[in-house]
Amino acid sequence: MTDFFRTPDSNFDDLADYNFAPHFHQWGDLRMHYLDEGPKDAPVMLLIHGMPTWSYLYRDFIPNLVAAGYRCIAPDHLGFGKSDKPADPYWYSIARHTEVLTSLITELDLGDITLVCQDWGGPIGLAQSVTMPERFSRLLIMNTWLHHPEFYYSEAIKRWNQGWKDGGLFAREKPNVGVLVALSAGLIARDAAIPALVSGSEPDFPSAVGKNIYDAYLAPFNGLPDEAYNGLRRFPLSIPFDNYTGGNGAAQTLHFDLLSKWAKPVHFIWGGADDIFTEAWGRQWAAMFDRATFYVIPEAGHFLQNTHGTEITERLLKNIEHET
Repeated sequence: MTDFFRTPDSNFDDLADYNFAPHFHQWGDLRMHYLDEGPKDAPVMLLIHGMPTWSYLYRDFIPNLVAAGYRCIAPDHLGFGKSDKPADPYWYSIARHTEVLTSLITELDLGDITLVCQDWGGPIGLAQSVTMPERFSRLLIMNTWLHHPEFYYSEAIKRWNQGWKDGGLFAREKPNVGVLVALSAGLIARDAAIPALVSGSEPDFPSAVGKNIYDAYLAPFNGLPDEAYNGLRRFPLSIPFDNYTGGNGAAQTLHFDLLSKWAKPVHFIWGGADDIFTEAWGRQWAAMFDRATFYVIPEAGHFLQNTHGTEITERLLKNIEHET
């Protein structure tokens, strides 16, 4: 039996703009949470998050996409959101996350899928599109990557990796991930965020939006022991330049090569202010595809869904309308 933690439902009672019914997928002895909004026979938007986010990241996408006639499926990776959280840090690997998502797609028998992915949602979600392409109609790729030998890892992503190792800024008991996401969204100044991160305290926010995001990204972990945070710790420690095996580096390279042959539409929407996955990389990647579009939001950071959800969905729907 897997030793795991389950977040109380009450942790999520008062979240702003997250009024979606829960659904659960059983994987072994663990329960994976996902959202399922919209008609069951509609084309699917599969919304895949990264770290340290969860399906809350897509709260602004779902109403717009459902109104446009889509069914939205937004899972929480195991270790995140409302999903169960294995205690053993070495339980987590990118290969395992990929397998769990595969089992959800096949159990729900999803087809006519538009994959929407960002951050670690890229390696995990794009694996699905190239291994069962018959289920996928198009891709939306935002601020992510697939490992391959030629990929240049930015200094920002190397600092992120180092920050989670012993002695790093984030390598502490019950890391304050709410502050990290609010800082990434530009909703709190760095000189207020870093002391709160170090002390584990709640900072003062200049707006209710910042406080709402802070609360939402802490909600999955509030009241749980430090071991419940191990899932989010393993993602930055699984970047293939540093942990090739845990990061599924060989498979990522295979998936990158397979994706280079993708002939269906692929739309890139990029946060131009992201120093982890830069605009230059996004444009280079988009240039590999004959049926690609590229749209940049210059002021958007790494987690652009948190701040530009409406603009992203409007652009995606417009791109789909003009596909040839």
